[in-house]
Amino acid sequence: MTGAAPGRPAPRRAERGDTLPPMQVALAQLPAQLQRGLAPLYVLHGDEALLLQEALDAIRAAARAQGYTERSSFTVAGAHFDWGAVRAAGGSLSLFADRQIMEIRIPSGKPGKDGSVALQQIAEGARGNDSTLTLVQLPRLDKATKTGAWFGALDAAGVAVQIDPIERGALPQWIAQRLGAQGQRVAPGEEGQRTLQFFADRVEGNLLAAHQEISKLGLLHPPGELSQAQVEAAVLNVARYDVFKLSEAVLAGQVLRVQRMLDGLEAEGEAPVLVHWALAEDIRALKRVKDAMNAGRPLPMALRENRIWGAKERLFERILPRAGDVQLARLLQSAHLVDGIVKGLKQPDWPVHPWQALQRLAFQLARLGAPGR
Repeated sequence: MTGAAPGRPAPRRAERGDTLPPMQVALAQLPAQLQRGLAPLYVLHGDEALLLQEALDAIRAAARAQGYTERSSFTVAGAHFDWGAVRAAGGSLSLFADRQIMEIRIPSGKPGKDGSVALQQIAEGARGNDSTLTLVQLPRLDKATKTGAWFGALDAAGVAVQIDPIERGALPQWIAQRLGAQGQRVAPGEEGQRTLQFFADRVEGNLLAAHQEISKLGLLHPPGELSQAQVEAAVLNVARYDVFKLSEAVLAGQVLRVQRMLDGLEAEGEAPVLVHWALAEDIRALKRVKDAMNAGRPLPMALRENRIWGAKERLFERILPRAGDVQLARLLQSAHLVDGIVKGLKQPDWPVHPWQALQRLAFQLARLGAPGR
């Protein structure tokens, strides 16, 4: 993401009297918003470091084009952080600049009581302030935090940008778009899709590394079409996996991806007990919802009562109508046996090695979600 493109007018700063209403924008809409006019305050929240950095760079570039030559930065850490220094910085300028960027980073996402008051004051002060551009950086926030007074004040004072991760299903297209931005593309049709899937498998869960691998291809090869062999020779295996994404892959019946993820988690030193907990919790949740359905509860109600929502809700909706009580009872028994194995016990007819036992359990559960079942 960059600032104004060559040949286009630089984004203008909203002048006093202009009406640029507060808004929440998706990351993809940020360049267009910057072209319409620079807001007095931006709050960016999310855990995807690459996308967050690119969004910040785009805002800074637009600000520099409007004469914001000074920059001050504060990282909120600890209960005794000096919010007075932040408020003072927002109202002071050096002799060498009449516009400044003030950045406030809150890694925990919890500013505390004093911080909540200070952020509301900063948000109020940002309205109509043509000399200070305020950038607030936050991690991914839960619903309760986003409905709090301090976040509401920031949102109302300017533009809120939610930085969502690139989900696995969207990763091949994201890679293709990034390649296109540097003048490269994969082969058309099925060959190109295989190339993108290979690329996505190698970088899943590690968007910074994905960006580096794409940049590497730009250095190694000229603009134009990339062959699958060129991509396979250049792209390192830098994927990172987490237990909760494994859970979604298992419920979706993606057996090959499940195998890669289990191998990756083992290589990264993840605790088998944690992987077992995630798998067993899904099995227990499926059984609870199925029992509720058997008792006459509609599926949507049973899911809400068991706090199943989002991507997992859609997977449960697909699995449960075709999951039998006997199958779920067997899965519960398997989960019980594997619980002992990951804690060092031996079980008849089961692998002794914890990761092999986890693989068998994961594959048993994945059969319920296998496409076409």
